[in-house]
Amino acid sequence: MAENSDSKVSIPHLILIPSVITLAITILRLVGELNHWPTALFNPEAGGGGAIIGITWLVPIFGIYFAMKLAAAGQGPASAGKAIGYAILGFAVSFVGGYVGFGWKAEFPGKIVIGLLLIAAGGVIPFFAWPALSKVLTAYGYAARIPVAIVMYFAIRGNWRTHYDVVPPGFPENTPFWPKYFQIAFVPQMLMWIVFTIIIGSLFGAIAVAVAHRKKPVPQTA
Repeated sequence: MAENSDSKVSIPHLILIPSVITLAITILRLVGELNHWPTALFNPEAGGGGAIIGITWLVPIFGIYFAMKLAAAGQGPASAGKAIGYAILGFAVSFVGGYVGFGWKAEFPGKIVIGLLLIAAGGVIPFFAWPALSKVLTAYGYAARIPVAIVMYFAIRGNWRTHYDVVPPGFPENTPFWPKYFQIAFVPQMLMWIVFTIIIGSLFGAIAVAVAHRKKPVPQTA
């Protein structure tokens, strides 16, 4: 499963169809929330958690898809087990970063910055085990999240009352537009969700490759 630099996969070509599918679902969700379609499918609450129609669910699916394509092209990981372990480690580091920056009750200088740096560091860790997949997931992550950041800009401006602009509980209501946009849209979409995409995509992708490798028949000696 070692990576083979002689057979390169085009990242733009690989992520094109998944990115189009993701954009279509983003548009569908926006239309569903604006038209007050069933909340089980289109949850308009802050964060929009649990909604069946959403792009978060695509990350493990496309993580597996990208991983299998790369492995088939000779760009699999040197060790699927190592790739799984590094993805788990990245998740742990990012989780600690999220807790330090946003969950910990204690206040100290640079708390949020330290938390964001730890989250970012968690997203870097999978690169050490399977850089080809991490690069693809990073590109896909931005292709998926930049449109969301654009939608959130207009949603916050227009107060559309969708999950793209509703603030989380405890968020100051009178916050000016740009600080509000930066805190609830730009940073989450351009950092946190990218890290999520890299880690979760890497984890599911590495597991899929490990399972596929174990199912390969072992050549029998004469």
